[in-house]
Amino acid sequence: MEKQELVYITGHQHPDTDSVVSAIAYALLKRAMGVKAVACRLGPLSNETKYVLNRFGYEEPMLLEDARKKLSEISIDSPAAISPDATIYRTIEKLRNEDRGSFAVVDDDNKLIGYVSKSDIANMGMGDTAVSDDLIKHCTVEDIADTISGTIVYNDPLFHLNGKVSIVAMSSGGVSNYEIKDRIVIIGDDSEAQWTLIEKGAGLLIVVWAKQVSEQVLEAARRHHCPVIISGHGTMNTSRYIFFAPKISLVMRKDPYILRADEFAEEAGRKMMKNRFRSYPVLDKDNHLVGYAGRFHIMNAQNKKIILVDHNEFSQSVRAIEKAQILEVVDHHRINDFNTTQPVSFRNEIVGSTATIVATMFREKQIPIPQNLAGMLLAAILSDTLIFQSPTTTKRDLETANILAALSDLDPEELGNEMFHAAIAGQKKSMNEQIVQDIKYYDIYGTNTMISQVMIGETDEYLKKDREIQMTLDRLAGQKGLDLLVAAFTSVTDEGSLFFASGEKAAKVMENLYPDQNMHTLKHGVLSRKMQILPMITKALES
Repeated sequence: MEKQELVYITGHQHPDTDSVVSAIAYALLKRAMGVKAVACRLGPLSNETKYVLNRFGYEEPMLLEDARKKLSEISIDSPAAISPDATIYRTIEKLRNEDRGSFAVVDDDNKLIGYVSKSDIANMGMGDTAVSDDLIKHCTVEDIADTISGTIVYNDPLFHLNGKVSIVAMSSGGVSNYEIKDRIVIIGDDSEAQWTLIEKGAGLLIVVWAKQVSEQVLEAARRHHCPVIISGHGTMNTSRYIFFAPKISLVMRKDPYILRADEFAEEAGRKMMKNRFRSYPVLDKDNHLVGYAGRFHIMNAQNKKIILVDHNEFSQSVRAIEKAQILEVVDHHRINDFNTTQPVSFRNEIVGSTATIVATMFREKQIPIPQNLAGMLLAAILSDTLIFQSPTTTKRDLETANILAALSDLDPEELGNEMFHAAIAGQKKSMNEQIVQDIKYYDIYGTNTMISQVMIGETDEYLKKDREIQMTLDRLAGQKGLDLLVAAFTSVTDEGSLFFASGEKAAKVMENLYPDQNMHTLKHGVLSRKMQILPMITKALES
């Protein structure tokens, strides 16, 4: 059965309660329908949203930072590796058995210390014999015996090797003409010749075609510190395999080309195009091996599957959203810059809250809404409709809220007041934090615009902070390179909003908002960013 890919459900940047709750609820609905879905957020949560999640027993959704997949999120080869103490012979065997072309070399903590491929081993085998000699002189007797399937009949810690190998063939002159001091010597089942070679200073004696070695030969081996091995192969294979006895740490690449698990797959693909390696070790932030990636993995990797709720404008969504596989949109805002390469399910309704749409979808699918989820959806509707005072509130919102109130056994007015007090607790935050908590980007007739809405208690307190507010807006507008930054301080209690603005187009907008020149006074009845504030600013810029 094919593994189901994860679907990310997310609201907009600077998430509000409706955005977060709708993502959580829709993820639950999707999971009930058999979809592997997870709710996400695109930024820190407000005091109100934290209160609602805690009130109804839900955890904060995961933070989604990018629509592109990282190497840690795609299918790559398993992190099989070898120890630096493994011999070349055992490495070749492991490469063959696991059908690999290369291996990372790791220490006891699984940290990368090197890399070796079949081509590295081939290059070593085809290299100058001086290179092989230098490698073999570092071999242990145990590694040599293992490589030639041999049996150690005598070992000595004081053995002496120069790395050279001699195959002694018997002739009329016997072995007297051979220079074998400190060499590995391969000899047949001839005790006299074996004894003579040891006496002449052989470093290691390998006996082929024999089952045992005489005591006389062993006594000489002890006196001259010369280990003796009986090979499990004939002369030819013994001589070939010896060159695979060095440890892989002697031939590995110590500074291999690596990839990081937290880098994007598409970036890794660009790096791969610059060289010709078949496979790359992938490491985590602590240099632990987590797997191997090749061009095949990158070519078959697709970016995240995403469902957008409570927004459809790419400028308000997750980074690189244009590269994602967008599956659905569930929203109640204007449709602006939305476009995809493939058809998507797009549900956009004229209601005051996305939570109203999601709750309706539960009923359409005949999936019961648990009591705590009903309460949380009710809270989201109350938040986005400003406890039904916003002009965006529709009959559908009211009807859905009543159903959710019955399911959750809650009084909407009481819940709304609780949330309101949680929201205005944000006044303890810095002015900058309050302004960026719920802020959205718009391109209005080519004007780079951001509109912030700050929910407050009494408006009088904020009128006393006019200088602090203006300085904060001026700084933010400069940092973000905006033509216009508007902050609406909305009070449900006073039933209106105070306006401040910064940027090149600020004067024009403020003149339209306050034609009587009485700046920063309360605009009664102006509560909705979507239905009132945005159209007012659009009209001002249009004129």
